[in-house]
Amino acid sequence: MLLVHVVLQGETDPDDGAEFSHLATDSGAEVLAFLSVQRDRPDPATFLGRGKVAELAEQVSDLSVDLVLFDRVLSPVQERNLERALQCRVVDRVGLILDIFARRAHTHEGKLQVELAQLTRLRTRLIRGWTHLERQRGGIGLRGPGETQLETDRRLIGERIRSLRERLVKVAAHRATQRRARQRAPLPTVALVGYTNAGKSSLFNALTESSSYAADRLFATLDPAIRRLQIAGHEAILLADTVGFLRDLPTDLIAAFRATLEEVNQAQLLLHVVDGSAPDRDAQIAAVDAVLTEIGADEIPRLLVLNKVDLTGDAPGNVYEGSGNLMAVRVSARSGAGIPELLRAMTQRVGRSMLRAELTLTPEEGALRARLHRVASIVEESFDDQGMAHLIFDIDDLTWRRMRAQMHSSGCQAMDAPPTIPADG
Repeated sequence: MLLVHVVLQGETDPDDGAEFSHLATDSGAEVLAFLSVQRDRPDPATFLGRGKVAELAEQVSDLSVDLVLFDRVLSPVQERNLERALQCRVVDRVGLILDIFARRAHTHEGKLQVELAQLTRLRTRLIRGWTHLERQRGGIGLRGPGETQLETDRRLIGERIRSLRERLVKVAAHRATQRRARQRAPLPTVALVGYTNAGKSSLFNALTESSSYAADRLFATLDPAIRRLQIAGHEAILLADTVGFLRDLPTDLIAAFRATLEEVNQAQLLLHVVDGSAPDRDAQIAAVDAVLTEIGADEIPRLLVLNKVDLTGDAPGNVYEGSGNLMAVRVSARSGAGIPELLRAMTQRVGRSMLRAELTLTPEEGALRARLHRVASIVEESFDDQGMAHLIFDIDDLTWRRMRAQMHSSGCQAMDAPPTIPADG
């Protein structure tokens, strides 16, 4: 295959196409050539412009290339025009990422999520490839509903998408049931997040002494893993390993994996794992921050973990700001250096601040009362003649703030009135 890396005017290219090349080789194809192109702006028809497409077509012919990969998101029109001009298959960045995800998905849920993302994308890219079926059906033996082959394909894809969404709703409900069961046991959850191939699974294995799959490849982990981590002298925590992020991660893919990413949203602390040896690590950090904002997890406390100090030569251990606050922890998941400091930092961060709160709920707010019984410690509960429930309860600060935000968004006023005080006050 041939790789085309395009940089537009005013853009920065932190890795000069290295990540794109890594993605391409991870897909299993043989890379015959790499072409880097500078442009002022995208051409609406082909992204590259007529002259550059002609030059690319000559190179494709000389190398007998049957696949061209673009490090850009192409519109359906651009993709179709390029395939006609180059006389070979053209796949953009999103299509390549989806292909890698399809290869790496092993669980039932992961396969459903990838197929949903693929079909959602395919539906916008259907073309009239069946020329003998383009016309409306008619004539002797062919009279019917008057549906073209293109419309048939769209209808079948639409039905499959609806079926996948229904099945994923059931999977999400099952995952929510498991999460509620974990929440009944008052264990804080810490989730590993970070750029793909930053070493999250290796760190997960080092912390939990487990053997989750870890490899030096992009998107080695697609399916979340959760393990109980017992820290000497402290309460246990739940540690979750999650899918790695990437720059320009397809929106459809984020939407499909939203149920999986709920593990991130429900965590009390995020360990943002960074490949300390990556030359573009600042850009990778920014990409992860952008995805966390998109999934609504940007308010969750974070601890930066600079991994792979065995490659950088930096000293393992804590990194402090000028004010003395802990900024990051340097570790090596491979050698174990810095792991004790990381464990201590985790226990300090997830040590929950408990609050005591009071609420008076109407009979119509029974769902909120039931939820408080699940996530809080009820100190006192009483009912008046009108069926109003008066509760005094202890709850950790993060859970309380989350509940208040959710109740406000749903129009519930019960969370506004009562003050909260430290539980030991």
